[in-house]
Amino acid sequence: MSAAQASAAPLPVVNMEATVLAAQIDPRRADDTLTPGAKDSVLAVEKALQARNLLDAQWVDGYFGTTTIKAYAAYQRSLGYTGLAANGLPGASSLTSLGQNRFTVSHVIKPGTKVQRDGYTVNTRTQAMLTEAERLLNRRLKLDQGSYNPGGDPTSAGTHDGGGVVDINVDGMSADTRTAVAKALRQVGFAAWVRSPSQGNWPWHIHAVAINDTDQATQAQNQVGDYYLGLNGLANHRPDDGPKVPIKTWEAYQRAQ
Repeated sequence: MSAAQASAAPLPVVNMEATVLAAQIDPRRADDTLTPGAKDSVLAVEKALQARNLLDAQWVDGYFGTTTIKAYAAYQRSLGYTGLAANGLPGASSLTSLGQNRFTVSHVIKPGTKVQRDGYTVNTRTQAMLTEAERLLNRRLKLDQGSYNPGGDPTSAGTHDGGGVVDINVDGMSADTRTAVAKALRQVGFAAWVRSPSQGNWPWHIHAVAINDTDQATQAQNQVGDYYLGLNGLANHRPDDGPKVPIKTWEAYQRAQ
């Protein structure tokens, strides 16, 4: 191949959906198993981080573990990002910047703008997911807690500090209805569990985390990873106790309709 041909070769493509998913799951794994479908995209991201002296060569392995999370957060900070914008999850803007002359980005995810729902703040992606779950259930869902609420509820362990996380009010719901709501939330792309007073210092509610929301706080990222690994998202790391459905992101759910 000539130099001209090499320079004209297409850049690799980073699938943002797969990359963000790996960044949520891989840090929670007990081993170095790769997230299916994410290896090539993660490798491209890690090579770009290595080129900026943010990641040692030994960690360029297609595994988006805690070391890569830290390196990516450092890159976000180098761009001037702070707070949720420097949480180590690849956002659309930072990923595009990182990929300049190295890779292009497909399957872009954006949380959207902040809106109000039941007196709480959520983003438009979460709002759309809740609306679709309501359509499946043919019932209105009321929030007990929203997103972007740092320190608002000490019992939540910080999960609601960022985007994509809500608690659903279950007053008056039967056990079967609570399960049906959790199932619908899971179908549209939430990691969702029915929470009972026996599990913590809280009333009955449904806790839901929007998979692949790039505004997530670290604690919410961890819950998504646990959900994929068959756990309940609590500190006790017990098996998932929710309804079994094929796990999908919101974007994958939309493509299947």
